[in-house]
Amino acid sequence: MRFLKKLLLWSVIVFATIIALLYLFKVDYLIKAVRTIYLNGHTTAFLKDYTEFDNRVIPKSHTPQPWATSKDYNAVKPTAELEKWHQKLGTVAFLIIKNDSVWNESYYDDYEKNSKSNSFSMAKSIVSASLGKAIMQGKIKNLDQRVSDFFSEFNNGTSARMTVGDLSSMASGLDWDESYYSPFSITTRAYFDDDLNKVILGLKGVDEPGQSYKYLSGNTQLLAMCIEKATGKSLADYVAENFWEPMGAENEAFWQTDHKDGIVKAYCCFASNARDFARFGKLYKQHGMWNGKQILDSTFIAKSTMPRFEDSPEYGYGWWLCDYKNKKIFYMRGHLGQYVIVIPQDDLIIVRLGNLTQRSTKGSPHSDDFFVDIDETYKMLAQRK
Repeated sequence: MRFLKKLLLWSVIVFATIIALLYLFKVDYLIKAVRTIYLNGHTTAFLKDYTEFDNRVIPKSHTPQPWATSKDYNAVKPTAELEKWHQKLGTVAFLIIKNDSVWNESYYDDYEKNSKSNSFSMAKSIVSASLGKAIMQGKIKNLDQRVSDFFSEFNNGTSARMTVGDLSSMASGLDWDESYYSPFSITTRAYFDDDLNKVILGLKGVDEPGQSYKYLSGNTQLLAMCIEKATGKSLADYVAENFWEPMGAENEAFWQTDHKDGIVKAYCCFASNARDFARFGKLYKQHGMWNGKQILDSTFIAKSTMPRFEDSPEYGYGWWLCDYKNKKIFYMRGHLGQYVIVIPQDDLIIVRLGNLTQRSTKGSPHSDDFFVDIDETYKMLAQRK
């Protein structure tokens, strides 16, 4: 009994010491990381982690607009190769929309068409769309408006020349470690810290902005903060009013925040379902037009879906880009292989949500499973009668 008491005492002392050290070295956000991620059996953020965080709610549209269903809906089964990849990478939703009608969809595990999952960095495309809307409304002057107009913290050094367009196109020159698995990277801190404003406003410029592409999640978070300053609204409310409502989203969405009623983690963490995510693909495919109304400027969309830098053809303004088999493709992309793939010339949208991705084995900026999803979709479409 005495031994057990001593063991318990020492356990309490060690635990208290660890907690004290986390606070001493200002990495106490790791406590939340352990509680929300590791104790749930994961080593990184996961599809349903939105249930572990505070969220802002984006209500479903007052006038929901269900997707049309193709006359040969699900008449063609997924190819054996596609099913193999679904099983290998833990796909939970796969949706093919052809000519603005749901042609084929599959769900796995306990997911169905209304199930929510984390978008991760697909949210960056939503933030970029919000920038376009703010410019369209005259709340932000243009892509060349300087970030220092909104936050004086960036009024010195190279950052004084940084623009909102630089943030959207990943050309800010800010210091940021885009590491998802290191517990000490700023990306990890941003995911779990309860004062995201402080984290972002503490960034420093290390390279000349507007000169080259470098993917940094902090760019999108700072861009969202600029949009909120310009519009006087939380980003969640702004997206709800200007996109979710007019596009007829059928389900409410959740956007994770740094704390209760705090700011959204804009670079990630918009939780929705495959059908509603696809609406952003349709909006961009239709050059910003929705039900006869121009809700996003077509010129902004055209610029967004073209490379800004010649030596980085894979990225525009908030959207990933790919020329593949004579098709110009743009797409939303998130951690672990979340995709909304748009192929305008074939009036095609492909949505894939899942637990894992297969990084390129050929040195491409695009993952191997991205190409598999496209190739196998076309094989399925070729089987139509």
